[in-house]
Amino acid sequence: MELSDKAKRALRLQDYSVKPPIKGVEVVELRRQTDDGGSFTELGRFTAGASATFPGFVLAQVNYSEIEPGAIKAFHLHRLQTDVWYVPPADKLLLVLLDVRAGSPTEGGQMRLILGDGQSRVVLIPPGVAHGCRNLAPARGRIIYFSDTCFSPAPESCDEGRLPWDYADAAIWEMSRE
Repeated sequence: MELSDKAKRALRLQDYSVKPPIKGVEVVELRRQTDDGGSFTELGRFTAGASATFPGFVLAQVNYSEIEPGAIKAFHLHRLQTDVWYVPPADKLLLVLLDVRAGSPTEGGQMRLILGDGQSRVVLIPPGVAHGCRNLAPARGRIIYFSDTCFSPAPESCDEGRLPWDYADAAIWEMSRE
């Protein structure tokens, strides 16, 4: 079968290969125990703050955040703090990660992950990896996240920096139409 010239110019093959991760970002699928009465998911196991899931990560704080339907909350990053994000399976958030670390082997790399949407997994986000999310669901989205430092709003000790929401081009937030 021959394609028209216009179709040949527009055609590209779908790429189903696994995209290379950003160095230091880890995604762990969690086991969800279900029965006829509901479900249970262990988000993490800590001994004296040390994580069994992510060796080297020591828990300092647990946080809860909500995001309105369709809202984009991005980009922020930390110079010192490591985050571990979890989105409940009933929610659906697009997590976008950007490696903005100078000299990193994956400098300039981008990752897009759907969190929630029936899945249970946690994502470790190392310092210097800008991150943000978009709520793709029609209801308020929830994020539970663990950090290895405690939040401080004081300017002299705050570790949270911001980049514009469209730093990586506004199209990164659009749903894939392929």
